[in-house]
Amino acid sequence: MAAPSGTATNTSFQKKSRGKVAQLPGARPSLHNGQLLISTGVPSLDFVVGGGLAVGSVLLIEADTYGHYAQLLLRYFLAEGVMNGHAMFLGSADERPQTILKNLPCPVEDDPIKKAAQTIKNNEGATYSSEDRMKIAWRYEHLPKHQSTPSTHRFGHFYDLSKPMPTERLSDVPCQCFHLQEKNSSHCGSPYQRLFQQIEKQVMEGGFNLLERQTKDRNILRIAIDSLGSPLWGEEQAVNQHDRHQGAELCQFLHALRALLRNSLAVCVVTMPTHLFPDAAVVRRIQRMCDTAIGLESFAGAEKEKNPVFKEYHGLFHIRQLPRLNSLCGHMPDTMDLAFKLKRKKLTIEKLHLPPELPETMSRTQDPVPSAIAPSIGCGSVGGTSKLDF
Repeated sequence: MAAPSGTATNTSFQKKSRGKVAQLPGARPSLHNGQLLISTGVPSLDFVVGGGLAVGSVLLIEADTYGHYAQLLLRYFLAEGVMNGHAMFLGSADERPQTILKNLPCPVEDDPIKKAAQTIKNNEGATYSSEDRMKIAWRYEHLPKHQSTPSTHRFGHFYDLSKPMPTERLSDVPCQCFHLQEKNSSHCGSPYQRLFQQIEKQVMEGGFNLLERQTKDRNILRIAIDSLGSPLWGEEQAVNQHDRHQGAELCQFLHALRALLRNSLAVCVVTMPTHLFPDAAVVRRIQRMCDTAIGLESFAGAEKEKNPVFKEYHGLFHIRQLPRLNSLCGHMPDTMDLAFKLKRKKLTIEKLHLPPELPETMSRTQDPVPSAIAPSIGCGSVGGTSKLDF
């Protein structure tokens, strides 16, 4: 029996409408796991760690012996925050935070990608003579116009290390500084506890906590800590004792910091002189307390500095640990053999290319090869060119 045509069927099924994702300045979702990423300021470093730093994560930079290159990456991270208008928190125990902010690299206003795209766009409508057309490869001349224009989409900015960032740009971005050497009676406890209290206060009062009611104007907080775990932070006593509790307070700080960042729109970059820790187990424990861990091995003052194999580089770049967020398998680069190079205006991380092996010279003397060997008759034979005498 057929059902009446006028009967309506009531169901609880409703089509779920996809809401608009809130756009944050200087952030984009990852293509691997959908995690929100921000740039470190170094495009090559973004590529190595999986496209950028995940929001709510901690990056550990194991500093080189002198700590110059590690702080340079820290300044890149802060300069990128200035260009995107992110809020910043800078903590240090040795150098004053104001001095670090004054040495941020200057952004490059003339974008080379946009400049190349504009040049091609201007030349699209131009008429070429017969001689000019002969200079253009036939495969590129007949390509469609939308393929001949390079992509202008990029992540991050370009910087010039030979110039400092203008003070006008620094004044437009809110930045809170924490210097351990400044005496303040209102703070008590260990240095790590004081630092965590300041970071927690900045996250809660600045509106970066995701557990609270969201507002329309959301922003990202960039936290930078310079030379954490150095003797100025109170780690000298733990290193001298050589007991099993050394580095325990530092690990507690990193554990609490990562738990705080998981529920906030904040990213932390920490530089640490891990070469001062004699126990490798403590260093490995510190690495596990962070999401991403990289190491810088500088050639300055080392035997590799005079090695002609590494003459084009300033140090080796080691990947200790990569994040595994929202996925069972994290990002893995094509190769682990990486090195960094410091030029006059920028720092780049490249694949380590060794020089080609040169062929052996043919000037060395060679033993004459006998054209024919006479057959021997028994053991006592001395015929032919054989040198056996028995």
